[in-house]
Amino acid sequence: MKMPGWNILDTTAGIEFQIPEWRPLAYFNYYRLVLSGLFVVLFATGPTPSLLGSHNPSLFLGTAAFYLVFSLFSLFSIYARAPGFSTQTQLQTLVDISALTLLMHSSGGLTTGLGILLVIAIAGSSMILAGRLALMFAAVASIAILIEQIHAHLNESFATTSYTQAGILGATFFATALLSHVLARRIRKSEELAAQRGVDLANMQQVNEYIIQNMDAGIIVVDQDMNTRLVNESAWHYLGMPELKQYQPLGQVSEELATQLRDWKQDPDVTIKPFRPHANAANIQARFTPLGQDRENGTLILLEDSSHVTQQLQQMKLASLGRLTASIAHEIRNPLGAISHAAQLLQESPGLEGADYRLSEIIQTHSERMNTIVENILQLSRRDRTNPKIIELKAWTEDFAREFCNTERLEPSSISVDIFPENTMIQMDTGHLHQILWNLCQNAIKYGHADGQPVRITLRGGITEESRGPFLDVIDPGEGISPELAEQIFEPFFTTSNEGTGLGLYISKEMCECNKARISYHVVPGGGSCFRLSFFDPRRIKQ
Repeated sequence: MKMPGWNILDTTAGIEFQIPEWRPLAYFNYYRLVLSGLFVVLFATGPTPSLLGSHNPSLFLGTAAFYLVFSLFSLFSIYARAPGFSTQTQLQTLVDISALTLLMHSSGGLTTGLGILLVIAIAGSSMILAGRLALMFAAVASIAILIEQIHAHLNESFATTSYTQAGILGATFFATALLSHVLARRIRKSEELAAQRGVDLANMQQVNEYIIQNMDAGIIVVDQDMNTRLVNESAWHYLGMPELKQYQPLGQVSEELATQLRDWKQDPDVTIKPFRPHANAANIQARFTPLGQDRENGTLILLEDSSHVTQQLQQMKLASLGRLTASIAHEIRNPLGAISHAAQLLQESPGLEGADYRLSEIIQTHSERMNTIVENILQLSRRDRTNPKIIELKAWTEDFAREFCNTERLEPSSISVDIFPENTMIQMDTGHLHQILWNLCQNAIKYGHADGQPVRITLRGGITEESRGPFLDVIDPGEGISPELAEQIFEPFFTTSNEGTGLGLYISKEMCECNKARISYHVVPGGGSCFRLSFFDPRRIKQ
């Protein structure tokens, strides 16, 4: 089962690069279309006499109409990207120079001021084309202006000629082409740099998202209205894999977490206690950090499994305990062995009476019990040496059940195994799991059935409905444990039997925590006891 794929980050699956010149070419064609349309409209509806087409109205109207049709045709050719970009740009620039020169000539020549439109055409083409081509079209425009003046002079079309103005306008064409090209080149470099920065930011964003989603700590981001904007995979698992929707209120994800956040906003010094999202979940410790200077803005919520902190404390405690047990082994085992050996020799004495023999048995029994306590404490000091492996729960449990029945001389039917789904996988140190199950099954034999009744133990496992994590239950039909005692059974040296050490369940709990697992006690509704092992889900291992 996978976490829903939404979060606060607007991830970029891929960046689509388009040829950057097509867009400015299209924009410039829109200008050409508007300009040609204005020429036609103003000529058709403008006052008479009019500046436009005053020298040759038919030439002006024909050129303006052609210019408009060409602009419309260019819209489709630019959209279709055919012919190629360079061909379209050069053709359109040549048409601009020719059409504007004819429109200027038909309206009265350079004195009309329409020549300035050629400067705009040269500037636009220079920003799109390469440097040499831009200068070439500036030269073409200058030659076109000069030819128009020579033609007007030879045909005496106008009262005066403007060779000086034509020269100045030609120089303006070249200056405009150079400046526009330099400006365009800088703009292109800026666009390339911005595009590269965009790629870098998108890559960094994906890296950040990957890191956040694959963190062991749970991360939740909520906005000022306490709507979830980000929930990473670890937080989703911690909260029991709830159904997530974008901008979902935090209270719908976890009411307890929403209550703690509201309390924290009212009082940042409030004590935040660990909580359990559901019955089979670990204790979760929440930490709140404001996003910005004001707590009323968004909040970053960090979720941690408090068992990790407990495990660190346990490791520190067990480090001291290990040094202590080394002394215990030397200081207690030797005299304890001597006491036990002396009791055995005393029992073998032929003159030992019945009462004295009973006292020697008591010495022997309690010597063995003290030795068991020492062994268990030594075992605790070595619990951090784990070798977790991924195990197929059904096959491993069936092998364990056969071994236990053979060792304890039980009928094979005494232990039933029910694992669903059958391919359930767990991650656990096999030696620790073996010792935990052996201890639980032995407890089930001692306390889980009445005298004269056959032993019935059920090993049931699979995937929980609440957290979707793997579990294994050890169930017996005994009288069960009272609610008052159920809270103490995992404490060290707590026992209800005169023969027990009170360390079996405590050691089992410690070994579970060492493997990121949990052990808990549940009352069976129909009667009996159930010890549940909730394992670390190997599906959460980051690849």
